[in-house]
Amino acid sequence: MSKLTAQVLATVNGPYRTEQSAHQLAALIADPSSVQAHNAAAFAFFSEIALAVQLAFIAEMDVDEAKVRAVARQFADMAGYPLPLAP
Repeated sequence: MSKLTAQVLATVNGPYRTEQSAHQLAALIADPSSVQAHNAAAFAFFSEIALAVQLAFIAEMDVDEAKVRAVARQFADMAGYPLPLAP
């Protein structure tokens, strides 16, 4: 596991006592159903991780950035404020 991935997982898992793997998180951030499920790990990724780190994780995990940005927009709409990937 890369240092970047470890940092991301510590941030999204720690406060919420979840145990998402990197692959699980990568799937969650690209899946619109994460929004309807109010998935805490996915929301933490969008709200608590710096934009540069988000982009690096997306690239490292080979996730479709357009899908991730669409999910981020949905979370931003639900939260009522902009998120780094959904300005």
